[in-house]
Amino acid sequence: MLSSSTSTVAIFTGARKGKGRDDTAQRPLFLRHSSATLLPRCLCNVFSSLFCSKRFILYSIMRPLTEEETKTMFEKLSKYIGANIKLLVDRPDGTYCFRLHHDRVYYISEKILRLATNMSRDKLVSVGTCFGKFTKTQKFRLHITALDFLAPYAKYKVWVKPGAEQSFLYGNHIMKSGLGRITENTPQYQGVVVYSMADVPLGFGVAAKTTQECRKADPMSIVVFHQADIGEYIRSEDTLT
Repeated sequence: MLSSSTSTVAIFTGARKGKGRDDTAQRPLFLRHSSATLLPRCLCNVFSSLFCSKRFILYSIMRPLTEEETKTMFEKLSKYIGANIKLLVDRPDGTYCFRLHHDRVYYISEKILRLATNMSRDKLVSVGTCFGKFTKTQKFRLHITALDFLAPYAKYKVWVKPGAEQSFLYGNHIMKSGLGRITENTPQYQGVVVYSMADVPLGFGVAAKTTQECRKADPMSIVVFHQADIGEYIRSEDTLT
């Protein structure tokens, strides 16, 4: 609840406790208003007309993706795992879905999603696994936190030599001199998952050259453009979720 001397804005995240009430039911959010001075002045008149009935349903920020958002995100994912996207949703261990919260897309089981409805939206930092975020221009950017779900389904892979691992984990592109192996028939500009020679996923990127071009490339030429790496857990831990 937020309050001032002249106004009160109250957010209820569930049914009130009491005799005959179901406290476990999914709970909508309500916003009650009385000339709230906590809101920007330009919005006061708008909210006054909306709240003339004393109660207004305010849907949680966490919501399903729109058709356009889903298309944008799936196009990005398909660059790395192709048609295997369906395996992320149709899982034998339960039903999973994608939800948007503060411009970030979370991959979450429906069981956890139901539990999350019991929390106040302003106290919910993250839930499930963050796959990425939408930029201000509505482009989707994959985060390194999605790596554990991309790696098992990746169609094209790149392995880096031990001497090139540290450079990649500092956010640099992969040079031909650091390339250990690459999946046969990898197209140019195809999304690839990057592994160490011990088959440990290190991140993902975009192939700068085809498999055939890599064989003839100069040792100092770029073969994989860097997109994300597990070093970001240290470099960017404040902005990942």
